[in-house]
Amino acid sequence: MDLGPFEADNTVSCRLASAIPDICKTDDCCLGIDEAGRGPVLGPMVYGICFCPVSKKDELKALKVADSKTLTEEQRESLFVNLDEAKSFVGWALQVISPNTISTSMLQRMKYNLNALSHDAAIGLVQFALDSGVQLKEVFVDTVGPAEKYQDKLSQRFPGIEVTVRPKADSLFPIVSAASICAKVARDHAVKGWKFLEDLGKVDTEYGSGYPGDPKTKSWLLNYLDPVFGYPQFVRFSWSTAQTLLDSNAVPVHWDDDEEDGEKSAARQNNTSMLSYFNRTSSQANGDQSSGRDAHRFFTERRLQNISSL
Repeated sequence: MDLGPFEADNTVSCRLASAIPDICKTDDCCLGIDEAGRGPVLGPMVYGICFCPVSKKDELKALKVADSKTLTEEQRESLFVNLDEAKSFVGWALQVISPNTISTSMLQRMKYNLNALSHDAAIGLVQFALDSGVQLKEVFVDTVGPAEKYQDKLSQRFPGIEVTVRPKADSLFPIVSAASICAKVARDHAVKGWKFLEDLGKVDTEYGSGYPGDPKTKSWLLNYLDPVFGYPQFVRFSWSTAQTLLDSNAVPVHWDDDEEDGEKSAARQNNTSMLSYFNRTSSQANGDQSSGRDAHRFFTERRLQNISSL
């Protein structure tokens, strides 16, 4: 699988796709949707679709596709080759969502959570297939969130297409299994071949599965935490795992809340706010030695003083 377009700039999301089989432009088709890498703290999340004519479902099943989570890496690679070789009637497309996109979306002022990001990725891929001329009649989806609500959303967005949303759809429908394999193979390749934009020297690539509970992943996160600059963009810094490590191991930084004025912020940090200068008494502003501090020459040269009444 060629991930060149994504590897050229892995800070942003990227669309990859196979050629569209001619038969998919003339015959009624089914399409499956699944994702890989929703939970890890490292690397991208990949949404995948796979499609073929309804009349070719048995031929797709004969390729022995299965839920990618039940397969070894070697089996997934082999099955992806089989799918790629069946390009006369099978097509696929991927949305590779960078860890940087995931984190900035989740932490921006107008929150864009992972479910919304996932739904939009799935919708975008279905629309891509339609725009490419695929004659979609059936769509099968592994659920994200409540299945019925998600199914209603997709049915309204794509009227005329029969939508089926089911938990564990990747183990129920071969076309979803095929999408699962495409997504997982792409994520595996992206993680293994990750190009670090940061100057980290020789990077230890033994970062485990990328899941927060993996000891190798935890160790890697500790080793590559810069106390000032945080993590490389390979890390989803919006994940609680990363945030906890940053809070306990990085230099503390305080960002004033919009509702918190400078005086309160300074008091909370046992510090002096610039605004406190303007709250000094008139005697202090006039350079009264009893204040223990002279007024700034900007005020004395201009003979300015605070007044309490007009």
